[in-house]
Amino acid sequence: MSKGALAIGAMLALAALVWWLAPARLPETWSEQEAALIASLSLATLSELPADPSNAVADDERAARLGQRLFFDRRLSTNGAISCASCHRPELSFSDGLPVAVGTGVGERHTPSLIGIAFSPWLYWDGRRDSQWAQALAPMETHFEQGAGRTAVVRLLASEQQYRSAYEEIFAALPAADRLPAAASPLGNAVERENWRSLDPELRAAVNRAFANAGKALAAYQRKLLPGRSRFDDYADAVARDRAVLPQEDWLSRDEIAGLGVFIGTGQCINCHNGPLFSNHDFHNTGILPASGQMPSMGRYDGISLARQDPFNCLGEFSDAEPGQCMELRFANDGSELAGAHKTPGLRTASRTAPYMHAGQIATLAEVMQHYNEAPVAMLGHNEAKPLGLAPRQLRQLEAFLGSLEAPVATAQQWLAAP
Repeated sequence: MSKGALAIGAMLALAALVWWLAPARLPETWSEQEAALIASLSLATLSELPADPSNAVADDERAARLGQRLFFDRRLSTNGAISCASCHRPELSFSDGLPVAVGTGVGERHTPSLIGIAFSPWLYWDGRRDSQWAQALAPMETHFEQGAGRTAVVRLLASEQQYRSAYEEIFAALPAADRLPAAASPLGNAVERENWRSLDPELRAAVNRAFANAGKALAAYQRKLLPGRSRFDDYADAVARDRAVLPQEDWLSRDEIAGLGVFIGTGQCINCHNGPLFSNHDFHNTGILPASGQMPSMGRYDGISLARQDPFNCLGEFSDAEPGQCMELRFANDGSELAGAHKTPGLRTASRTAPYMHAGQIATLAEVMQHYNEAPVAMLGHNEAKPLGLAPRQLRQLEAFLGSLEAPVATAQQWLAAP
């Protein structure tokens, strides 16, 4: 190679380094369209908490207090060591910091944050539950989560006076604890299933109703876990008042503002991560590889089928909704294009809820950025994302912007620990 070519190569490398280290160049103003997009992401635009017609006690303070006790109670597990709060830890934005959940055993899915989850019409990464209360029931019976079983939950409610009084004040009389076997569930092991079949049908119905009500109380508590305002929200509200780029030191850094520009522009993040919770609450295939040792997940394709089969869904006998109030469940898309699609997570807790994706496959936000920048071919179905071609500095700025969304939960301290 000639000296001239070497010199040109050195100059290009130096130029790239200067570009990498130089402060972000910002426009003097946001366009009208950009300003509208930024304003739409502010918590100031968050609607009132949506009603849950399937849960008559969703906003009952008594139910929330009962649900809080249940949420932190480790006795609702086979080994007496696991509660809802074991995986949804308040100090970790109600996630757990692990690739996949670990309860009485090791699960297969990453634990999502519960903050703001009441705004979502679907629960779990594949949307296999259509309400918070239906979702809350599943871990109590899943063998590698809490695994307590249906009668164990109802026995605890019926045998402890404080629980029994609180429950019966809100709902109705509980069956006597001594009528219930310690472990009986239609979803348990062979012994638990046989115990369940041996119960009188009327008693089984009473247990199912009380079990459903425990889920409704848990949901009433979790509806209180709402996102708090971040530095970004102050900036977004300022942009809504004045499209001119405002003094960033009061809200966002230059890199964070540049990252916001990438987020709503060439990064195309806002296509799915939109609205004040930074999620469209929909399901997308983005070419995420399965976790080591796992088969590719069918995602939403299986999830909607499971939601419709769930006896605790909106149309089930334990729901408080009228059939006409269950449109999401009745008319949700169930096409084959949903194979491999998973729920779009909100981003307000992203900087504190690593690792990422439905099975914790990606360790850091930087790696998440790189994944979307490359948009690899999906192993199952079709990757909806397209390669972005963002430069390394833009990826770094995008990650910086996501950090500006961090904020404490907007929930009174009394709700963030066991009562």
